[in-house]
Amino acid sequence: MPILDRRKDRFVEDQDSRVSVGIDFPFGRVPNSGDGYFKTSKTTVESIKNNIKLLLQTERGDRVFQPLLGMNLRSFLFEQITEDTRVQIENNIVDVFETWLPFVELRDIQIGSEAADSDRNRISIEIVFNIKKAPTSLETVGVVLE
Repeated sequence: MPILDRRKDRFVEDQDSRVSVGIDFPFGRVPNSGDGYFKTSKTTVESIKNNIKLLLQTERGDRVFQPLLGMNLRSFLFEQITEDTRVQIENNIVDVFETWLPFVELRDIQIGSEAADSDRNRISIEIVFNIKKAPTSLETVGVVLE
């Protein structure tokens, strides 16, 4: 029978560096680490940042058996980034976060676009968030889509 963990901030207490929370990205092998074959993240916040980056970079339909995971941000790469498209992107991010990361509270979403040269378009997204059970600790994560 499982034991219920009733600590208030159980996921924020990442005090034990011997415990891994998730796999770190990009994948990499850590030889003779004792933690396993792949690099791992040691804190909950670090793991959530990885999850946010992966969610933003995943297109819908890419994940096998999870066709609704991800968002279609790459479809905006060759669009004119106007205020309307920024609102569409923000709404898409908010909807997907409510479904896949309900424990994350979005505080601010900054969307920028830049034409690096004539052949490449970029959309940069910066998200300020906190974990709902720890509202005073703000974190930032950024992703550039090319």
